Amino acid sequence: MQRIAIVDYDMGNLHSVAKALEHVAPEARIEVTSEASAIRAADRVIFPGVGAMPDCIRALESRGLVDLLKEVAETKPMLGICLGLQALFGPNEEGDSHGLGILPGRVRRFATGLKDADGARLKVPHMGWNTVRQARAHPLWAGIADQSRFYFVHSYYVEPADDALVAGVSAYPEEFACAVARDRLFAVQFHPEKSQAAGLRLLANFVGWDGNPG
Repeated sequence: MQRIAIVDYDMGNLHSVAKALEHVAPEARIEVTSEASAIRAADRVIFPGVGAMPDCIRALESRGLVDLLKEVAETKPMLGICLGLQALFGPNEEGDSHGLGILPGRVRRFATGLKDADGARLKVPHMGWNTVRQARAHPLWAGIADQSRFYFVHSYYVEPADDALVAGVSAYPEEFACAVARDRLFAVQFHPEKSQAAGLRLLANFVGWDGNPG
């Protein structure tokens, strides 16, 4: 039986992620856990999260999960979601904090006073449905039409130092990286568990992914 660990560090609604996984992978053993042994024993790992980056890093450090997540990102299929994407990078404009540094780049805050093409003011956080342009082919995009809509809730976005990391792009109003990929690691800014058919397909693709970037 396949084992999927959802990293629990008390930041985010992990129940919705677990329920979505149960829907697409009814035969899998899904564990919401902060136990290092369970995470290390899993076949694949999901690293979700919502909230503030300084709180995220403190929570991971207090549970002894920082080095483990760095190990997992190199050794088995791993999916980062929302804050779980941002935490993979380094310098963060939120309280001048610093992420895990697994991927090169930084995390920026959306500027104030943003306006759409019609001159209407855009609110921060960016909240709601938005299209995603697939920047390059990847197994996790299989069966998902380009420009599909996904659900976002965030005030910060990643700015990878290497354009080769970018797997998906959205716009608010300027384009920003909303999906990144390297080797066994794939991470998204949007919430696949809240994104209906396209999100469920992405989760199903992750469940069946062997970690080969294609």
